[in-house]
Amino acid sequence: MQEPRGRNHTGDQLIIPVKCFTCGNVVGSAFEPFKERVEAGEDPKEVLDDLGMERYCCRRMVLSHINLIDEVMPFD
Repeated sequence: MQEPRGRNHTGDQLIIPVKCFTCGNVVGSAFEPFKERVEAGEDPKEVLDDLGMERYCCRRMVLSHINLIDEVMPFD
């Protein structure tokens, strides 16, 4: 079943970059597990290491992401 455009499998709206802007590695698939594990109380450094994010540019993409979709949607 295909999800409505602009929503993930849980129905939340996300705009996470798919690839790192600097090196081009895929980072979008790591955001949800990162977010869930950090909210569960794990150390962000350990989670990023476990997810295979070794380059600081890729780590920056995940750590610095701010979900602004709720603030942008009223202007649709």
